[in-house]
This record gives sequence, structure tokens and C-alpha cells, in this order.
Amino acid sequence: MRTVLALGSNLGRRFQTLQGAVDALFDAPGLEFVAVSPVYETDPVGGPEGQRTYLNAVVVAETTLEPHTLLERAQSTEAAFGRVREERWGPRTLDIDLIVVGDKVVDDAELTLPHPRAHERAFVLLPWLQADPDAELPGRGRVSALLAGLDQGGVRLRADLKLQRPD
Repeated sequence: MRTVLALGSNLGRRFQTLQGAVDALFDAPGLEFVAVSPVYETDPVGGPEGQRTYLNAVVVAETTLEPHTLLERAQSTEAAFGRVREERWGPRTLDIDLIVVGDKVVDDAELTLPHPRAHERAFVLLPWLQADPDAELPGRGRVSALLAGLDQGGVRLRADLKLQRPD
């Protein structure tokens, strides 16, 4: 199944954290690397005032893992990089969101797929489109069309930062 994971960091060594997360996510069976987007610097959306800007990227992979298993892997990776869940949309060392897992639809207390706000977030859609130009968000349409309707002003390419394929 094709899966899309959105990564973000606005605390600590942001770029090193993103690269470490890419490496860690693929350090166990069940997830096969397809592509990684360029890195974007983005203004915080929601949460407390005065947050540092985020670095964001999207990883596209093939997986044999079920969505909740993939969520556990993402949350374990977040924890390994010091993620503390104190405040919704607050600052964080690492955030990993599951955007899609194949055509799976999940809506429970732990996980909603496809991600319920991905279609509203240029900081997800722009990197995703760069990693997969033919991408579609199930139930919403082509990523390129969704992105065309959004303000992209707070999302800036960081051409000086390039994530590497996982080791």
C-alpha cells in the first residue's frame, strides 16, 4: 500500500531530527522507501503565539503494515526524538502525521485516515506534490488541485537542506 507521512520539527536541531526520523522509520521491516520531498520552512499553524518556524517534509513509502501498526512506529520514532505531548499544536521536536495508508479509511479515537486536515495544509500538500507529482488525497482529489486553492505564503523552500534516502 502507498503511504504518505508528513514530518515536522520546530524545536532543537530541526533538520537533523527530520533526517534521523527518515532513517528511523525505515529501520525495521514493513516500510519501503519511495521518495522524500524537499524541505520547507513553514510558519506555525494554530497553537501558542511565538513558536519558532517549522521544517517540514513528506515521505512516500510502500507498506505492508496496517495503519495502527504504522501509527505505533511513527509515535515510537517521535518519542525517540524527545516528543512530548503537552499542548495541541504546540512546539515539538518531531511530529509525524500519517496522511494516507493506501485507500484505508479509519476513524477511531487513535487515528483518522485519510488525515482530516491534510487538504487544508499547504505545508503538507506542497512537499507531497514535490515527492509525488501524481498524488491524490482519497475523497478530496488531486493534490495539485487542492494546493492551487490554498495560500502558500507561509511555506518556503529550503534549497540548502536536502534529506537523504534512509541508510
